[in-house]
Amino acid sequence: MGPNGTTNVTEDNNIMEDTNASRRTVPAEVLARYTRWEKADSRPLGNGLINQTFLAEAPGGAKAVFQRLHHIFAPTVNQDIEAVTAHLASKGMPTPRLIRTSDGMLSAADEQGNCWRALTFVEGECLDRLRTPEQAREAGALTARFHAALADFQQPFVHVRPGVHDLHRHLTVLSDALRNHAGHRLFESAAPLADELLTEAQRLPDFGVLPDRTIHGDLKISNLLFVNGKGHCLIDLDTLARQKWVFEMGDALRSWCNRAGEDVEQARIDTELFQAAADGYFGALRGTGFPAREEAESWTEGLAYICLELTCRFLADSLNETYFGFDAARFPARGEHNLLRARGQWSLYRDVRRRQAELEAFVRGAFRGSFGPAA
Repeated sequence: MGPNGTTNVTEDNNIMEDTNASRRTVPAEVLARYTRWEKADSRPLGNGLINQTFLAEAPGGAKAVFQRLHHIFAPTVNQDIEAVTAHLASKGMPTPRLIRTSDGMLSAADEQGNCWRALTFVEGECLDRLRTPEQAREAGALTARFHAALADFQQPFVHVRPGVHDLHRHLTVLSDALRNHAGHRLFESAAPLADELLTEAQRLPDFGVLPDRTIHGDLKISNLLFVNGKGHCLIDLDTLARQKWVFEMGDALRSWCNRAGEDVEQARIDTELFQAAADGYFGALRGTGFPAREEAESWTEGLAYICLELTCRFLADSLNETYFGFDAARFPARGEHNLLRARGQWSLYRDVRRRQAELEAFVRGAFRGSFGPAA
């Protein structure tokens, strides 16, 4: 993934294959809509699975990022990005900004009706995974600054994705998959895990009492830009939303602190990375009063929630076989790949539960260090 790289939304298991993924340049009719970029050269940028992304270079060397939006994103998502990035910029946060067309629009259409947008190019390095505690600390600190800058952002979102982090919905999908695919070749492998998962889901607390916050929505590490090893800015903003902070951070931590990745059967939380991320996050918020104590105390439960949610989603898809991405070189079909993913996230969930006291102690220590001890 390169700077301003492509979106890889993890919430929608039913995203269809991109039939136009072979395009190698930005269409001329799109470039013609942007003053200064009419004669730009362009080439693919990054390796994301959703939006097609291109780096365009105008005569004279100026750079911009052009993206063809996947159909799961309505053009109205650009209104949200414009509002949020303007707010971030007003707080002094580096952020890519939308470039308007010559007639002042936030996007342009190609001859096939596909929606395209242009963004300012932000220099920086994208990581494929965290390798050191210092990187984790910087990731935590950058994310904290992003959240703090948006703590007073009140504008309603135009583009809303319903059902994000709705575990009840995912459990229903899984139950339907089990009922509808009893004859599936993987049913005997999936069903026992589903029984355990349904039991564990009863342990989760009620997060509904926590406030909604403005969040990024997809904090995998490749969506953070680093400059000289320091966290610089967040990219891929299609998933901006009002959501629970614990889900945002749970998703970040299960990605950042699992060195093995998703395509393994056994995964574990790297406690050194976890502690560094917590220290970086809360350390950057010293004196802000954000987040609330009850949110910080739910951080580890949020991590467990996300691991369980992903287990549920991948397990359902091992039977439904609708998820668009799988490794055909390693697996005969989507079902086998997603069963492995489900087992990997389940092992991560079990590891979080085994280490829960230790992880919670890290969070309490980081929180106290930034906000002072509880009264």
